[in-house]
Amino acid sequence: MGHIILFFSGGEIMVVVFFALLFFGADAIPGLARTIGKGMREFNKATADLKNEFENHTSEIKQDLNKLTDKLEKGTTETKRKIEDELKD
Repeated sequence: MGHIILFFSGGEIMVVVFFALLFFGADAIPGLARTIGKGMREFNKATADLKNEFENHTSEIKQDLNKLTDKLEKGTTETKRKIEDELKD
């Protein structure tokens, strides 16, 4: 929630707090804050899990591409060497 506060000035935060007190009452605010905090934690966890899953899949693809590139370079080098050997003869 610290990132969201950066976008609000002190006066705007006071207006939001005032309306929250008006709509929910002083007794409901702590429970509401806990619920919002829990939701933010779950969202951040889900975002991190999704990012890790994406990185795992892309790392497998990168490894496969590196193997393929190595094979192609090896094949190209061998073919070039064979052509050069044939041209020398």
